[in-house]
Amino acid sequence: MITKAALLKCSIKKFTQLGSKHVTLDDIAKTLGISKKTIYTFYKNKEALVSASIESLINEYKEDINGIVNSNGKDPVLCVIIIYQRGFEYLKYFKPSFLFGLEKYYPKANALFEDFVEELSNTIVYKLLKQVQESRYIKEEVNLKLIVSIYFLRIDKLVFKKSNLFELYPKEELFNHLVVYNLKGIITPNYSNSYFE
Repeated sequence: MITKAALLKCSIKKFTQLGSKHVTLDDIAKTLGISKKTIYTFYKNKEALVSASIESLINEYKEDINGIVNSNGKDPVLCVIIIYQRGFEYLKYFKPSFLFGLEKYYPKANALFEDFVEELSNTIVYKLLKQVQESRYIKEEVNLKLIVSIYFLRIDKLVFKKSNLFELYPKEELFNHLVVYNLKGIITPNYSNSYFE
């Protein structure tokens, strides 16, 4: 007998690698060797399964973020860098069609994702950068809300344009240009971190 956790794990893998629109419940059932009816015992329809998959990914990433902040809380800049490094690990396994499919076909799942992106950038990252600015390691004139909106709010939209930037550039180079160099531009010279040397 299949468990809900095993069904969710398989669904996440299929949706993120092939795109949520391109994967049918029949595909998932066939992969797991179960009937489609079995899926309906756990989820009322495909949108509910897609939403549960997004929610599971978000919760996993939130656990990572909490661990990062708790273990590196003394250096908020390092927290921001590691949070986005971890985010890149998630994103590099996504096919662009996964996120595009959410936006177009699964409004509830897309709303979960959009809310998380907002919370991550405008709450978590903003608060971390605010701590750095209050410690005088980010230039006083820097508008953090604007910085977060420009550079940190929708990195996924930058990476997954028509051409997938993960396919065009090495992950480290992409990460440095999207995260590290932008932080380096607002950090004062008296801040010391190996990323900025």
